[in-house]
Amino acid sequence: MRVERAGLQIASVLVDFVERRALPGTNLDPQAFWSGVADIFARFVPDNRALLSERDALQAQIDAAYKAGRAVDEAFLREIGYLVDEPAPFTIGTANVDDEIARTAGPQLVVPSLNARFLLNAANARWGSLYDALYGTDAIPGAAEPGGYDQVRGGEVIGRARTFLDEVLPGWSQVFGGAEHPQLVGWRDDSPLFRHNGLHIELLVDRAHPIGRDDPHGIADVILEAAITTIVDLEDSVAAVDADDKVLAYSNWLGLLRGDLEETFAKGGRTLTRRLNPDRTYTGLDGAEFTLKGRSLLFVRNVGHLMTTPAVLLPDGSEAPEGILDAILTSLCALHDRGGNSRTGSIYIVKPKMHGPEEAAFTNRLFDAVEDLLGLTRHAIKVGVMDEERRTSANLAACIQAVKDRIVFINTGFLDRTGDEIHTAMQAGPMIPKGEMKTSAWIKAYEDRNVRIGLACGLSGKAQIGKGMWAAPDKMADMLDQKIGHPKSGANTAWVPSPTAATLHAMHYHQVDVFAVQEQLKREAPPALDQLLTVPLAKGRNWTEEEVARELDNNAQGILGYVVRWIDQGIGCSKVPDINDVGLMEDRATLRISSQAIANWLLHGVCTPEQVDAAFRRMAAKVDAQNAGDPLYRPLTEDSIAYQAARALVFEGVAQPNGYTEPLLHKFRAQAKARS
Repeated sequence: MRVERAGLQIASVLVDFVERRALPGTNLDPQAFWSGVADIFARFVPDNRALLSERDALQAQIDAAYKAGRAVDEAFLREIGYLVDEPAPFTIGTANVDDEIARTAGPQLVVPSLNARFLLNAANARWGSLYDALYGTDAIPGAAEPGGYDQVRGGEVIGRARTFLDEVLPGWSQVFGGAEHPQLVGWRDDSPLFRHNGLHIELLVDRAHPIGRDDPHGIADVILEAAITTIVDLEDSVAAVDADDKVLAYSNWLGLLRGDLEETFAKGGRTLTRRLNPDRTYTGLDGAEFTLKGRSLLFVRNVGHLMTTPAVLLPDGSEAPEGILDAILTSLCALHDRGGNSRTGSIYIVKPKMHGPEEAAFTNRLFDAVEDLLGLTRHAIKVGVMDEERRTSANLAACIQAVKDRIVFINTGFLDRTGDEIHTAMQAGPMIPKGEMKTSAWIKAYEDRNVRIGLACGLSGKAQIGKGMWAAPDKMADMLDQKIGHPKSGANTAWVPSPTAATLHAMHYHQVDVFAVQEQLKREAPPALDQLLTVPLAKGRNWTEEEVARELDNNAQGILGYVVRWIDQGIGCSKVPDINDVGLMEDRATLRISSQAIANWLLHGVCTPEQVDAAFRRMAAKVDAQNAGDPLYRPLTEDSIAYQAARALVFEGVAQPNGYTEPLLHKFRAQAKARS
């Protein structure tokens, strides 16, 4: 059912949400609001479509050059406009940025907007128990014995936590004898609070607690400030294909900002209600009370420029660009933030999948228009630029310049960036297997250039420079061993898959002074552009049938395992067992790599369609077995919608715009919803 507003045909559920929940309390007149919305669509839809056409035109020229045997080098890419001139040196002018983004280095969560329980867990992950994180994971070798508290395991946890405290807060225990400590900033009752590298550590003293009772200082836990920021995701980790899905996402975002989001669920035979944590109150060394935020600072990730949504039909009957709708409505919801999220009055929107500076400039103009519609000051809406498309990473300084007065975030990420690398050079030849991509020349240049270009543009102290996700939530020992490389690289945030991982990753930001690292890196030039443009081709390589089958099985299993949940259950991100039964966090970006990798091999004859179909049949049986305990799971038969979607992602992969998976996923998910 649709309702007409200002010439737009809008799903009634969306109109109801806007007029009954989002507009009340904002002093915005509904009629004027809808008129302004219609005006934004009228002004920006033609430009949005033109930018997408430009993407297609550039890709067509690159494809044609590869087919003709031309060198697709820097000179060629400049000739066709794929590369632009480097801007003269500049410094971003972003102002009114919260400290969590500008001046604090720490972990970042990304959480799907459709799941209220996950959202609450993530927002509340600002503080985490180090004892729990160590006790319940493989961060310490072994595991707790079943049947209650394991004293031996508990002793190992306490010992590991003490080692950490000795390392980052030497002499910490002296405060219990009344001595001063340079990092001590306050107390909560008998519990001391320390600040180190911008992050807080609370030693929770509770002598009535079973652990605190036996501790010489009464310490029952070590509480770390953990997920400093969280990205509430409307994009890669969600399956939002219609108005009902979009309204749920907007409603949850509104509830977070209003502070009234709740979720009731059953656990352990009890009914529990989860709410947002309050702020934390301490007494300073001068006797005055102060508060620290109890919740993570929230970004919201809008969708990119590509997709449209049936939630709004334009006057010509076509679907409205989803990214424009997101910009308007996520910002409208943010008017309900009264300092519970941003204390500077800023709205933080992460914008993914932009290709080059023209698209970044389009976003800047769009945000100007949304600010005018909502009565916001200029640049109140801040932007995070996802540096995960080849044309953006190759023109990063120009992209930053296009949003220089509102940018608060750039990042590198292996996933979408690898999918775009494969698709952009699809016609060049067969690519190396995806497992080898992480050691290829372009990825190191990409990671290093991102940080150094960001620093040269003045992001340090004003914005986040981020790194990608740790994908294995059950492998915390490996994370502790490897992910310290992110702060060491100069990144002042990096993605983690869970609140527990955020608590453990927080240890790295005590062990590494990121801002000191950034000062050193400012003196280093970024790697040359030609390194970034080195295509990861498998030149002259011949694979055995066993090698081909192994790579096809690996990719097909990942595709099926993810797609079956997306299509049948609407789960956009989850821990999916891989081919070796290791749980990995999968989203549309991982799907893009796997589908593009097989499509590339098919195109260049490394494998045949028959071999691909054989791999899908083998892996369907494996995925069925891996999901045997899920009562909502539907087996993968060759005529099932999910199976058809998985095949289409591969066999139609070359033709998909920029290799994105969204168009096909949305198509097949809509079919599944209609059937059910």
